[in-house]
Amino acid sequence: MKGKLYGIGVGPGDPELLTLKAKRLIEECDIVAVPVKKEGEDSVALNIAKGAVDIPEGKIREIVFTMVKDKAKREACRQAAAEEIMELLDEGKSIAMLALGDIGIYSTYAYVHKRLLKAGYDVEMVSGIPSFCAGASKAGISIVEGNEGFGVIPSLKGIDQVEKTLGVFDNLVIMKVGSHVKEVYDLLVERGMENNAIIISNVGMEGEYVGPLIPDRAYGYFTTMIIKSEM
Repeated sequence: MKGKLYGIGVGPGDPELLTLKAKRLIEECDIVAVPVKKEGEDSVALNIAKGAVDIPEGKIREIVFTMVKDKAKREACRQAAAEEIMELLDEGKSIAMLALGDIGIYSTYAYVHKRLLKAGYDVEMVSGIPSFCAGASKAGISIVEGNEGFGVIPSLKGIDQVEKTLGVFDNLVIMKVGSHVKEVYDLLVERGMENNAIIISNVGMEGEYVGPLIPDRAYGYFTTMIIKSEM
């Protein structure tokens, strides 16, 4: 009998935000699959899970997903990862594949999920708490209220992307914004909205910052900005 694959969102950083279902499945599954860019790399998602679950080293399986710019190489790597997981499922192994935040929001797991679903394997997605939701709660703000809508930009490709999106949605979430904070700040100043932004950096991790946008401050990779039409 073939095994089952669970894609598990481990939340943004605080192990206490790992769901009870995620904890149970990580404990029960034969293998804990950990996406990495290269073998031996430290995994933030795994470290979060280890803060809530005792995971024997023998259960951990690194799954390599290259981040090179060459699209063909990325696709080949994703296919190889899917085939590696299919081989384990064919052996009857149950697998918990970890992802940071929520499993359905810009997750590496999606590349495997689609391929396995198409091939007829049993797969399930298990929700986790997204970083921008956890950060908004820490900041004491709601992301949307009443009839408001909000948009999400995964990583900034250009300041015009923010300008266009602000014209469509009431509120905006920009993920991985760390190196572009000053550009966004300058745009918000032009619109008189510089006090309408909250920065969420390393939420639930070491070096956490949740607070007002400070344009000259250095921010890390795990930095998200929430811009509201009204604060």
